[in-house]
Amino acid sequence: MKGKIIKGIAGFYYVYAQDEETYECKAKGIFRNQNIKPLVGDDVELDVLDASKKIGNIVRILPRKNSLIRPAVANVDQAVVIFAMRDPQPNWNLLDRFLIVMAQQNVPVSICLSKCDLADEADVSRWKSIYESCGYSVCCVSTYAGIGIESFCRLLDGKTTVLAGPSGVGKSSLLNEIKPDAGMETGEISQKIRRGRHTTRHSEFFAVHSDTFLLDTPGFSTISLDNLAEDALKQYFPEFEPFEKECRFVGCLHIGERECGVKQAVRAGKIPASRYENYQLLYQEQKNKRRYSR
Repeated sequence: MKGKIIKGIAGFYYVYAQDEETYECKAKGIFRNQNIKPLVGDDVELDVLDASKKIGNIVRILPRKNSLIRPAVANVDQAVVIFAMRDPQPNWNLLDRFLIVMAQQNVPVSICLSKCDLADEADVSRWKSIYESCGYSVCCVSTYAGIGIESFCRLLDGKTTVLAGPSGVGKSSLLNEIKPDAGMETGEISQKIRRGRHTTRHSEFFAVHSDTFLLDTPGFSTISLDNLAEDALKQYFPEFEPFEKECRFVGCLHIGERECGVKQAVRAGKIPASRYENYQLLYQEQKNKRRYSR
């Protein structure tokens, strides 16, 4: 029988099968021998061991359309990264890191700015326009005020979407708004450090409609850009490309070069300064990694 892994906890995989039942499964030892780890979102074949207790074994993982390293899920059409405008304060460098990771994995990504009712309207509009000018689709929502929920749902329609973002940005609240029977636990913001507490502890798959699925994932607070050379970083900032023809040198890195079209565009306000500043920070970080790994 075929099914889809909707949740994985402590070596057990919960498979929603063709008979519309969910089976608690273990993965056969052959997967460990082949160094294959089942992922939430995997389409699989399973043997039913006990129909009454809904227990089975995963015997085959069907070919994946794609698989992500972080978050570790499979068969997604897009990612939506959720960042709160307040409580916790947005870390735009962390957002840019996530956008790079998704681009490395060839996954289309949109940005959702949550808790927009808590922030100044001009501030929300400014950050929305910054990332839209870089080519990203951006929506603004507030589950508390009921803002933007319909637009967010249209973004998800007909796709399998992985929801990701730091802890405390309201992913679980948003999922509960879209799918009330999900019953996701929500948490308060830590008053001491103004960061969210982890309420989602594992990735889980939810069917919103017959052709619309969501993968909720645990929050993150750091992202490391592994296996990315500093001279390749610029290709993950799509807003640079139109201005690179103005650079004097072929292969310009837009860092120390004097006659640089990208740097001129930043000074002219044609490229967001915040994005360029993050590019500089990430470039130096990746350069230092390479230097110290020798």
